[in-house]
Parts: sequence; C-alpha cells; structure tokens
Amino acid sequence: MKTDTIFYRLFQSFPSIFFELINHSPTEAQAYQFASVEVKQLAFRIDGVFLPTTTTPEQPIYFVEVQFQRDSEFYSRFFTEIFMYLNKTKLSNDWRGVVIYPSRNVDKGATQQYLELLDSPRVSRIYLDELAETSATSVGIATV
Repeated sequence: MKTDTIFYRLFQSFPSIFFELINHSPTEAQAYQFASVEVKQLAFRIDGVFLPTTTTPEQPIYFVEVQFQRDSEFYSRFFTEIFMYLNKTKLSNDWRGVVIYPSRNVDKGATQQYLELLDSPRVSRIYLDELAETSATSVGIATV
C-alpha cells in the first residue's frame, strides 16, 4: 500500500517523529533502529519495528502498523504478527503496538477477544485527523 511506503520512508529518515506521535521525547529515537520485518513462517510483514539499539530489556520494542483501509481482520493479523515475531526472535524486551489511522472511522474498533490488549497501555491508536486538534508545535507532527 502506498501509505505504508510513505510512512516507512518518513520513520526511516526521521524516527523522532514516531516518538513524538506516541507522546515520548523525540530523543528516544537515538536508542532505536527502525526496520520493516517479515515473519517467515506465514510470510507476515510488519510495517515497521523500532528495535532498541542496546540490549536494555527496559526499552520496549515498538511495532508500527499504518492502516488506511477498514479491515475486519486487522487486529487478528496485527497481534498474530507481533506474537509470531516475539516467538521467533526470543527477545526479552517488553513491547508496544502502535496503529496509525487516518481517522476513527477507519478503525473497526475493538472486538471482544482483543479488548484487553486494546484498552491497555500496551497498544496505542493514533488518528491523524485528530492531531490537528492538538496544540502540537512540533515540525515532525506537522509533517505527518
């Protein structure tokens, strides 16, 4: 999808923007390396992964998905990809999932089996049309 490529390039070139989106300090980006990864067994592709550049287990792995089309199976795939990746890599870091939507109407909402994950601080959903409503003065946020 074209929007995936745009965000991949944006996060690859300016990783600090991602951390601003999730309300963290942009300087946190210095401790991460951004990549797109494929989970080979079932050929899942995760849009982006921010991996800590050190072996500090306190730094979470950030899984990023850009979702611009309504998809009733999205959360099932998203969590499957994350858990498959964690199983295959055997990393000991905690993790966070971040989904970027153009607006709330594209998000199909939480289904019962994923409600606890989606309502926890483990998963963040960002709606780009609502970013304009915040008083962010960041050039990075304005770029998104």
